[in-house]
Amino acid sequence: MEEFCAPRRLLLGPGPSMVHPRVLQAMATSLVGHLDPAFLTVMNDVQVRLRQLFATVNRFTIAVSGTGSAGMEAAVVNVVEPGDAVIVGVNGVFGTRLAAVVERCGGKAIRIEVPWGQIIEPQMIEERLRRSGPVKAVALVHAETSTGAWQPIEPISAMCRTHDALLIVDAVTSLGGLPVEVDQWGIDVCYSATQKCLSCPPGLAPLTLNERALSVITSRRVPCHSWYFDVSLIADYWTEHNRAYHHTAPISMLYGLREALRIIAEEGLPARFARHHLNSRALMAGLMALGLDPLPPADPRLPTLLCVTVPPSIDEGAVRSQLLERFGIEIGGGLGHLKGKVWRIGLMGESSTEANVLTLLNALEEIGIQNGWVSVPGMALQAAAYIYSVGR
Repeated sequence: MEEFCAPRRLLLGPGPSMVHPRVLQAMATSLVGHLDPAFLTVMNDVQVRLRQLFATVNRFTIAVSGTGSAGMEAAVVNVVEPGDAVIVGVNGVFGTRLAAVVERCGGKAIRIEVPWGQIIEPQMIEERLRRSGPVKAVALVHAETSTGAWQPIEPISAMCRTHDALLIVDAVTSLGGLPVEVDQWGIDVCYSATQKCLSCPPGLAPLTLNERALSVITSRRVPCHSWYFDVSLIADYWTEHNRAYHHTAPISMLYGLREALRIIAEEGLPARFARHHLNSRALMAGLMALGLDPLPPADPRLPTLLCVTVPPSIDEGAVRSQLLERFGIEIGGGLGHLKGKVWRIGLMGESSTEANVLTLLNALEEIGIQNGWVSVPGMALQAAAYIYSVGR
């Protein structure tokens, strides 16, 4: 079989995002042992930089070996024991997945369900906390990748503390692209993934737990049913002094994550957040000029993942295929009941640039002209250019 040569792609889907050449170069660095003192300095640096990104002083801040779903599972299986009640906000695919993980732990998932694209209003959580009896945790998706909805988190933490419940937050599509203020917002458990706004290949899941969460974990009635994700065991490997073997860490991935975090620090978080907002506004202006309406309303709309409804007159699958085959551009389709009805376009990390926004809009215009659903060439590009001209 011939050597695999990856085609050139502009990754503007829901993940993975584009990766900086420096990250790829770092991943090609020679391997050392996962307990080598030189590698342990890399781990230490990753922890320091992840704390800065999560805006936390949590001593337990690590990168779980696995993708974002591994981070979700690690967050849930350590906290939830059989019989525990957990309130889960369900407004898309990943809220649904959170509830499923809770139930696989033997927990009782108390779902607060709203139409996809909407947020879970804080008062809905307050009401459910009041009438549900003892609740172990409230679990929410900060950035719902299936719909582009941006969930407010800060107003909910005080409610959780009043009712002695932990707050678990999925920041897979927000960390590194939007503010995630773990300490200020009172988040007890927060996890993310490397392949979204961090612009590192998939394979690690940043995870942070505060002392309140660790206290709950150490007082479990039964051991965590997952050996691999048991943080009481993993902690011995990530503790700075006297590290103990737990599993063979993905060394090259940690090289890459460290470099990705260095790039984020060089840009600075305020500038990075502003870049994501500007490019999102420009792209949305162009998409709306093409007759594509956003699924979520403006207030809770993510700047890292745009979800737009596709009119029935447009063959959305055929357009995505043309984008990929003719232009080398990847965007995502809908999941669940949104399949065939929406496009999901990621502007995360290295993918969030003015050049990428204009490239995508130009390709969509060309396809639209050829297929009869764009009648005035240049409208989308003009709409985006106007945002760039006034929004800097």
